[in-house]
Amino acid sequence: MKPRILIIDDEEGIRFTFRKFLEARDFEVSLAKDFEEAMERISGGDFDVIFADIILRGKTGIDILREIKNKKLNCPVIMITGYPNIETASEAIRLGAFDYLPKPIQKDALFHAIDVALQHKSVIDEKEKYRLNLEAIFSSVKDAIITVDRDLLVLEVNQAAYGICGLTRESIGKKFSLLQNRCKGKCLDSLTETINTKKSSETTRLECLPRSRPEQVVTLTTSPLLNRHGEFSGAIMVVKDETRLTDLERELGERQKFHRIVGNGKKMQEIYSLIELLSDVETTVLITGQSGTGKELVAEALHYKGSRGGHPLVKVNCSALSENLLESELFGHVKGSFTGAIRDKAGRFQSADGGTIFLDEIADISPKIQIELLRILQEKEFEMVGDSTTIKVDVRVIAATNQDLSRKVRAGEFREDLYYRLNVMKINLPPLKERREDIPLLTGHFIKKFNSKFSKEINAVSADVEKILMEYHWPGNIRELEHTLEHAFILCRQNTISVDHLPLELRTFGSTETSSSDNNDEDINDPQVILQALEKAAWNKSRAAQLLGISRRSIYRKIKEFKITPE
Repeated sequence: MKPRILIIDDEEGIRFTFRKFLEARDFEVSLAKDFEEAMERISGGDFDVIFADIILRGKTGIDILREIKNKKLNCPVIMITGYPNIETASEAIRLGAFDYLPKPIQKDALFHAIDVALQHKSVIDEKEKYRLNLEAIFSSVKDAIITVDRDLLVLEVNQAAYGICGLTRESIGKKFSLLQNRCKGKCLDSLTETINTKKSSETTRLECLPRSRPEQVVTLTTSPLLNRHGEFSGAIMVVKDETRLTDLERELGERQKFHRIVGNGKKMQEIYSLIELLSDVETTVLITGQSGTGKELVAEALHYKGSRGGHPLVKVNCSALSENLLESELFGHVKGSFTGAIRDKAGRFQSADGGTIFLDEIADISPKIQIELLRILQEKEFEMVGDSTTIKVDVRVIAATNQDLSRKVRAGEFREDLYYRLNVMKINLPPLKERREDIPLLTGHFIKKFNSKFSKEINAVSADVEKILMEYHWPGNIRELEHTLEHAFILCRQNTISVDHLPLELRTFGSTETSSSDNNDEDINDPQVILQALEKAAWNKSRAAQLLGISRRSIYRKIKEFKITPE
């Protein structure tokens, strides 16, 4: 197509001359003698270059330039005048004039200005085409997309961000921290983490609190935002609405994940439902289960799924500190209250005000701490160590233990009144050996985690490894499974984890399990069979008995009968 050029000048002779020059060079030329006629031409078609005289009858060329700017037209405007001065030139440039030519205009200067302007127009059109394409893609994505700069100022949001996050185009240029109030602070936390670390992060199945949809569940993914030079300039967050999927999984009882807890067996579905029931109930919860079953993850889910999720979750390992240190850690102390107290220090209960405190290994606290904890549960108040001033707090208490608290109560080692205060609601986590159906799901979860951690591309475990993982007794539960796979990742240099990559105790288990399961009474009457089992179990008699398929009492009897010793 011929380049289209508009000439705006109140002198008919100049318009005629421009047309003659330009049509001779195969340009399509339109003419206008004043502001009104110029705006009519501009409204009726697209132009590649516009020449506008500054001095017109009525409104000026500057007024035309201002209208073109208001209409956001991607068209270079070249100002011309017979009376050039600094004021009009600077005003024209400020309003976006591409060039400024004084009269009389030389033919060469005219065509040079047009050539440069057309090149500029071509670049602008190309950028605009890409911008519109990106904008169309940006708008069509059903997930909310939000970009922020280093200072967490919103740069861009798409249409889906309104339906999912309640953010509109009016949010652009505002602080994200002032806009988000429906994800319990997790959206802001994720963006802040990415900006601080320049690394991606993902938070799955986060429950939002929009007014229109009280049970909206989303997955957050945040990634570094790079400019066209590849330099870090902020972060981009994608928010995927998974409410419908979560509702469907809940109806079918097939949720594979809840907060950070992984598992889709019947027992875990019951625990997920119980966590949902208790998340917004203002009561203490006691989480029980063997070490490594995920008690801390349940505490996190109870906190973040509830109305306190936007406030602190403070964790305390009660078995890691002595009585005096634990008292100071929980309740704080004032300067000079004991040797080494060189300044006032707030306790964990104060830090958790408005939120939740998680007291892990609660069975190990001393009688003195038990009394003080009972008071907080009853009165919501305490005093700092060395001070008599009463401090009021609003804290939900979640406790956990791998011990039988009722037995400790019967033995006089734990206060009965505190036990009943803590045990208002109980969540008992099953050991891994009682939820073996979750092992493949957990294995896949940890493979994904360690691929990211070690920058590997391991995609599976071998059939032999899978059999071992499914049949092993897992005394360390999920934590032991995680450590086992981490050990295997360190050793594995291929795409599939094999038996050789497993820790020794699992390799031994795998190499003997099949043969030991076929042992009969004649085998265990052979001292050599007993000796081989003991050697394979590194002289762990319980393990050797398991390999032989007999009781521990039986193997002790056989050892005594055959007089078997390590020597």
